[in-house]
Amino acid sequence: MARRSQALLASSLALVMAAVASADSWLDEKFNTDGTVRTNYDASGQQVAMLNLDRSSGAGFNSKEQYLYGEFSIQMKLIPGNSAGTVSCFYLSSGDGDGHDEIDMEFMGNSSGQPVVLNTNVWANGDGKKEHQFDLWFDPAADYHTYTIIWNPTNIIFKVDGNVIRCFKRYADLPYPSAKPMTLHATLWDGSYWATEKGKVPIDWSGAPFVVSYRGYSADACVSGGACATGSDAWMNKQPDSAEWGTVKWAESNYMRYNYCDDGWRFPLGLPAECSRS
Repeated sequence: MARRSQALLASSLALVMAAVASADSWLDEKFNTDGTVRTNYDASGQQVAMLNLDRSSGAGFNSKEQYLYGEFSIQMKLIPGNSAGTVSCFYLSSGDGDGHDEIDMEFMGNSSGQPVVLNTNVWANGDGKKEHQFDLWFDPAADYHTYTIIWNPTNIIFKVDGNVIRCFKRYADLPYPSAKPMTLHATLWDGSYWATEKGKVPIDWSGAPFVVSYRGYSADACVSGGACATGSDAWMNKQPDSAEWGTVKWAESNYMRYNYCDDGWRFPLGLPAECSRS
């Protein structure tokens, strides 16, 4: 009788875990994968996608659908220890063409003890070079943190753990991502030529494979050629309020490493037009 009860209990637990896993299988349902991408479930039943980088290749996943505006969010746990030369990404892109649009959150690896740099950037009609970079104020490898992109017809908002750190405004006479549907991507790759101290510190392959974990993906977005998800009003007209502009100023004052609007050497013919507008 005891064995039968134990078997029934084990069967019930298996069914419960299967139901939880099925309900949260965001990677399998919404994305295609490249390279070595492993999956598991944490104690709460959330699916975890783990991207591996070694000498042979990087890894990534990209959405099966394309979007035109939306709010996209994911939790990430980055590479512990020496991650110099690696780049971990969460971004939207319309493709690789000369006139492509793109919205980036790129995490640039570091030598042990150095801050991880978050690079945010916007490309419109092939026009990029609009980076704001921040030193993260926590250890992004010690636990999961939430990173969010809100993209609407008015502005692009970047958030870390719910805090707005940047808002890229739209101006009627300047390029802005507004017409090209974009695919959502997460990637881990070798950026030794660029990522750490402008390429001075490459990847130390003795630490490979490098692993970045993703979980808790959510998207409230408009599918290209289809309808917008329920609740889109929450982000479609979203602009930072006064408190959120306060967190932008806090991030800029305390953690900003680079602002393209301060880089006159890079723009000898004059800074981009949006830099002189409020």
